[in-house]
Amino acid sequence: MTSANAESGLRKFRFGAGGEGNRDEGGARKFVKLAQTAEEYGFDTFAVPDHLGNQVGPLAALGALSQATDKIRLATSVLANGYRHPALLAKEATTIDVLSKGRLELGIGAGWMKEEFDKAGIEFESPGARIRRLDESLTILDGLLRGEEVNFDGEFYTIKGLVGSPRPRQGPRPPIAVGGGGPKMLALAAKHADIISVATGTTAEGKLRLSDMTMEKTIERVDRIRQAAGDRFAEIELNWTIATIVVTDDREATAEMALAALDRGYPPNIAMDVKLSVEDILQSPYLAFGSFEQIADQIREVRRRTTMSYVGIFPTQMDAFAPVIPLLKGE
Repeated sequence: MTSANAESGLRKFRFGAGGEGNRDEGGARKFVKLAQTAEEYGFDTFAVPDHLGNQVGPLAALGALSQATDKIRLATSVLANGYRHPALLAKEATTIDVLSKGRLELGIGAGWMKEEFDKAGIEFESPGARIRRLDESLTILDGLLRGEEVNFDGEFYTIKGLVGSPRPRQGPRPPIAVGGGGPKMLALAAKHADIISVATGTTAEGKLRLSDMTMEKTIERVDRIRQAAGDRFAEIELNWTIATIVVTDDREATAEMALAALDRGYPPNIAMDVKLSVEDILQSPYLAFGSFEQIADQIREVRRRTTMSYVGIFPTQMDAFAPVIPLLKGE
């Protein structure tokens, strides 16, 4: 079954907001209020990224949110594996799951911001080593998050008879989310993850590839996950994050403006490795231009063609996207 005709067995939509607690959002003081607002809007999940720059610490922040919110699920999006030993991370994660009454989604990745590793004096390993390290971490986390005894002797980690505690509220363990855009990371995610964040690929300089933002390239990445996951594919929830939302009554003109900006080199974190058309822009899962109803229709079409159903929104776009949620909730 290809992505384009996967009409049956589609998952219900879920919606993820997020926050960093940085100055643009009002700092750490307003961080809790941001999550409470996301809950009021009807978002299903509130996620905190993991960077060493201007943001709150994700695990401490989720501990606070476990007490300040009631229903919204709490996520990391995503933890850099190289920053924490999996045995210590498992302890923090299960504690948050218990305190939140079973609302944790643990997102983890290989780590990609070399500059932050360098500033902190943490070795930034080769891509292959970071992926192998993450593979070991995910194996260890799977056991410890279940409250099991883990024995493990690997290239990077050695665990001797450690029992995971406290036992998590969710059974058999909190869901694990892994993001990726390249073939090796997608294959690793297909092996371990309950939720896969289908990301765009990056260049050696860390820029996002514009070519990867098209519908066709996204379908290719989903098909790669399907092939790698085999029978597991039906159990995996697929997530993507909309990079830009523009509420407008003229989608085509907005797409033309976006193309003109890209030609001028804006935003600077996108690598212009291909020339896109207005239609390419309007079909991209990662861009949402139009009225609230048109954006809702676009998201339905993304799910129809890719099976991705878990929609992520950047922190600064939470208010703009909120009116779309009632149009899709429950579908």
